[in-house]
Amino acid sequence: MASKKPGALAWPFVPKEVALNRDTNLLKLIAMIAMLCDHAGKMFFGRYQVLRIIGRLAFPIYAYCIAVGCVYSRNRLKYLSRILLMGLVSQPFYAMALAHTVPAMFTVRFADNPIGAILNFYVRSWAVPNIMYTLAFGLLIIWSLRDRQIVCTLALALLVYKLQGSINYGWKGVALIVLFYLFINRWWLSLPIILAFMIWWGLECSSYQLFGVRFGIQMFAVLALPLIYIPTYTNLKINKWVYYLYYPAHLIAIMLIQFALKQG
Repeated sequence: MASKKPGALAWPFVPKEVALNRDTNLLKLIAMIAMLCDHAGKMFFGRYQVLRIIGRLAFPIYAYCIAVGCVYSRNRLKYLSRILLMGLVSQPFYAMALAHTVPAMFTVRFADNPIGAILNFYVRSWAVPNIMYTLAFGLLIIWSLRDRQIVCTLALALLVYKLQGSINYGWKGVALIVLFYLFINRWWLSLPIILAFMIWWGLECSSYQLFGVRFGIQMFAVLALPLIYIPTYTNLKINKWVYYLYYPAHLIAIMLIQFALKQG
């Protein structure tokens, strides 16, 4: 191995430690509950806006946990494969459970062509991709930075920007994952940068008003930051497959409840 040149600067995009909250199993549990509140609020309890507000906690926590995973994961391919697999499995349930269906999904009659109808339904369901692909883009950009593949980083960033209308949370969601990673070993630098970014994001809309300032529901995502920046030590253990399988499972549950309510 070639020795490092005297005075050469270390590549800054390979943090070896996490200076923020490392109690990620607790964070994942909170994110899972918040996501369920968000989706249940959207589909069943629309008048209770507090559920959607609680739901804003989920994505920043997931974004942070992805960043932590990039620091500690020993097998990149397995890590990415699990996320992509859950995305592939979850997509039709995501479309059905959260009202992201499009007419094209139903253009082939099941009675006439069962296999064709299933394939068409699945392929067309990708009109609105699920959140797993936002997370996957974040992973890919982080890994390209780690490996000094700057051309690849720029190409991925451009792709995300071009596809932002088809990506959950758009380019800002992917950027949040990357920002958490970049400053994950310097909390004093991470906190003001992440806070400023999330406030700017929240100011894009004007559904709410406080002290004369109008802002959107995304502003409530900043409430996740104390959970991310204040260390906790619960030693909670959650099997990684529980974490991954929860995503399609809760979508299936919502879909089945909707079906039961319609039948009733």
